[in-house]
Amino acid sequence: MILIKECSLDDLIDYQKISCQTYYETFAGMNTQATMQAYLEEAFNLEKLRNEWLNEASFFYFIFYNEQLAGYMKLNECKAQTDIKDPLSLEVERIYVLNDFQGNGLGRQLMDKAVALAKAHKLNYLWLGVWEHNKKALSFYQKHNFYKIGSHDFIMGDEIQTDYLMRKDLVTDRNMMNTTGQESSQSPSR
Repeated sequence: MILIKECSLDDLIDYQKISCQTYYETFAGMNTQATMQAYLEEAFNLEKLRNEWLNEASFFYFIFYNEQLAGYMKLNECKAQTDIKDPLSLEVERIYVLNDFQGNGLGRQLMDKAVALAKAHKLNYLWLGVWEHNKKALSFYQKHNFYKIGSHDFIMGDEIQTDYLMRKDLVTDRNMMNTTGQESSQSPSR
């Protein structure tokens, strides 16, 4: 059984734990231990996460598989967006599933939730940032009709890495859509 639940501030500790675990599982094999540790301490410290949580334009969701916490997603409306800041868009800032639960369609379920929320708010598109070397994530996003609209630098420890900005259109008439998506030096989490 799969359940998606919007999180509350009471879930902050669980959110921190799953954020660190999924990020580590995803990127530890491609980065040094020092780089990973520095990033985890900076990006997922409780004070920073609490401030993100208090932003009324950010939304957090857990996904459970057979009653076990298996992944999460963070979405941002315009005022909380890390880069594009378009009122007609929704940013998927974080979407992660623990390795043990991958292959069960949980990422697709989270993406479907993001699309449904964006459509319910009459938004034109979703966008996100993804590391250029995260081939698994790139393939996932391309299967969900995201396409590259730019790139920017992402600071990971003392390294400068490149993230692609990707977009998924939710309306078919391109003339109705906002055409933002320029490259930026600001960097969303991946």
